[in-house]
Amino acid sequence: MALSFASLNSGSNGNCYYVENQEEAIFIDAGLSCRETEKRMDRLGLSMAKVRAIFVSHEHSDHIRGISVIAKKYQLPVFITEGTLEKSGLALESNLIRTFTAHGTVRIGGLEIISFPKLHDASDPYSFIVTCNGLKLGVLTDIGMPCENVIRYFTSCDAAFLEANYDEEMLENGRYPLHLKSRISGDRGHLSNSQALNLFCMHGLHMSHLLLSHLSKDNNRPELVSELFKSKSQKTEIIIASRDQESAIYHLQNSTSAPITKQNERDFIQYSLFN
Repeated sequence: MALSFASLNSGSNGNCYYVENQEEAIFIDAGLSCRETEKRMDRLGLSMAKVRAIFVSHEHSDHIRGISVIAKKYQLPVFITEGTLEKSGLALESNLIRTFTAHGTVRIGGLEIISFPKLHDASDPYSFIVTCNGLKLGVLTDIGMPCENVIRYFTSCDAAFLEANYDEEMLENGRYPLHLKSRISGDRGHLSNSQALNLFCMHGLHMSHLLLSHLSKDNNRPELVSELFKSKSQKTEIIIASRDQESAIYHLQNSTSAPITKQNERDFIQYSLFN
């Protein structure tokens, strides 16, 4: 059974990632309006009737903007931590609220969703791995730095959405005030192009697809990121997840996951220090 996925939008103006098998589908975040989400699903030939749940990474508006309306209209359960729910201000029907735990697994039909904590400037931020029949897709955005959890789970993926938010030189020389530059580049901010590339080179070259996500409008350029990653990619298809439109639908057919090892984690730390 194939695992298929698409980005409906990826950026500070809204984030929503779609994952499905033959029977059911889920959203990771829903930061577009309900109407815009429906339009993009329709253009891809996807049905909202197949969506079974929404998983929430954190409370920032670009990840939750559409959740209340979508959940109510389609009666979708929303998987969210208590800390995120409290800070989000989401108006959700009580019967639709579900919780999840660190490193726990939620089963939605034939999909298994594993949640794990990450570093980001939110109350209780999480990323997710979606698995089906041994295939693994990671959704790893809004990450301040590649912590042990990120390295461990990224290494296991057959494909992934990975944040490449900013070019360090563009951010340093750009118009943002110093406090905002510090927040973005800090350990609880966003992942830079070079951090994402290091992670990919050390732990992701086995992947079939890498969708570079959450690119900054002001501090990055799609063509810059694409060229950077394609120069290092061996067999991985490199895709830029747009902040303006939906992506194509991509498919995983067989598992090629690399094992998780402590040596991999040590190698990455050394690579980061000296590159």
